[in-house]
Amino acid sequence: MIYVLLPAYNEENSFGQLIPKISQHLNDQGFDYLIIVCDDGSSDNSSYVLEKLKESYPLKILNHRINRGLGETSRDLFERAAELAKSDDVIVRLDCDNTHEPEYITRMISKLGEGFDVVTASRFQKGGGQSGVTLYRAFISYCAQIFMKTVFGLWGQKEFTCGYRAYRASIIQRAIKIYGNNFIQLKGLGFTCTLEKVVKLKMLGARFAEVGFHLRYDRKTSYSKMVTSITTLGYLIMAFLYHWPFGGWRTSLPKVIRENEAK
Repeated sequence: MIYVLLPAYNEENSFGQLIPKISQHLNDQGFDYLIIVCDDGSSDNSSYVLEKLKESYPLKILNHRINRGLGETSRDLFERAAELAKSDDVIVRLDCDNTHEPEYITRMISKLGEGFDVVTASRFQKGGGQSGVTLYRAFISYCAQIFMKTVFGLWGQKEFTCGYRAYRASIIQRAIKIYGNNFIQLKGLGFTCTLEKVVKLKMLGARFAEVGFHLRYDRKTSYSKMVTSITTLGYLIMAFLYHWPFGGWRTSLPKVIRENEAK
């Protein structure tokens, strides 16, 4: 079973394109699947569009009455998928703005089959690239690479700011069991949660891989929700929490694992 997670805020123009494409691709590959959308307090017609699509596609809708941001939206999506999934199922998270083509889902699932726990769709691997990305956003992605490798030792990866990933359900279930509500701890700090999940899963010994992916930012159907200053602040706070010697993530994790896995 494949659980496809879509965090959404004011994406009424995206759903009618993306959800049929996801469905067509997974049907063609013979997968059983469920698409879970979290409508994060949208002020447009997202709710109406989703209810109409629910009549034709395997779609579950989570609703936030007010906009809570990507961190809380991601938390709710992953927790719901972890509740529904069996350990050998797959969880895929992609953006809802039509910049992530569903064709990469099966490539990532195939890579999971080689023994990895997390597979990221990467612009920086062979066959990858990007269209419509400004020099500023490309620079931010490059800085994120240097930051994540230097601060957290994630030298084997190249893509960090793209949230298009496939996960073994078992690694997400274990992370939620161990970290609880702190699996995604920095909920109010923009897109920091995209990187935080990588750090938290790496601390649990997750095995990572990447597949080449072309980001189609030129097809984006909504405005960008990322506030760079908030996300940058989140990165710095995450580094502080990770390295803090008196109860930081690294020093407290062994105790947390013992306590939770003994239950």
